[in-house]
Amino acid sequence: MATLYDKLGVQPNATVEEIKRAYRKAAMRWHPDRNAGAEEAARAAFQDIKDAYGILSDAAQRQVYDAVFAEQMREWEAHHQRAERERAEREEAARAAEQAAYAKMVSLAMRYADEGYNRDVVFGVLLGHQCDTSRAAQIADSVLALHASRQQASVPEESSSDEPQQPFEHAASRDAHATAGHGGTLGGLWFQFLNSLRF
Repeated sequence: MATLYDKLGVQPNATVEEIKRAYRKAAMRWHPDRNAGAEEAARAAFQDIKDAYGILSDAAQRQVYDAVFAEQMREWEAHHQRAERERAEREEAARAAEQAAYAKMVSLAMRYADEGYNRDVVFGVLLGHQCDTSRAAQIADSVLALHASRQQASVPEESSSDEPQQPFEHAASRDAHATAGHGGTLGGLWFQFLNSLRF
């Protein structure tokens, strides 16, 4: 927003003498007689300079102008901050909606994988729910990889011949041992899966 000070090329705290010198310099530069071929533009600029000097050279008018301009700047700043806040809120709402939609697609893919469907079926189901093609492929690949790792981890390891057999061992205990036996692989797959779900 150009101010009267800008038009004269001085700072808002300029002295009367500085304003007068700036006016003389600008008036000489933009006087129509010194701008042959561009008289109309020069005449308009010259008039703006005269108007600016007429206000800023008068102490009372300058004081009123400064007060009015300061109020306008406060209103503009408040409007700008409000617009920025509303924009940030819209962006945050959009991110939250996208994350919720993404989580829904992951949950859907995991449900179909748990029911025994292969990668192509899971991929097709995601597409049927308006999931973006590349994202559907990413989710399907990640979920099926996780599902496969969970299935492998749930299979008990064969007992060594020198260890007594425990056919009645509780299933939860067997699963815990199996998971521990594959901890490195499963942990790595979990890490890869969580990384793949980042936006």
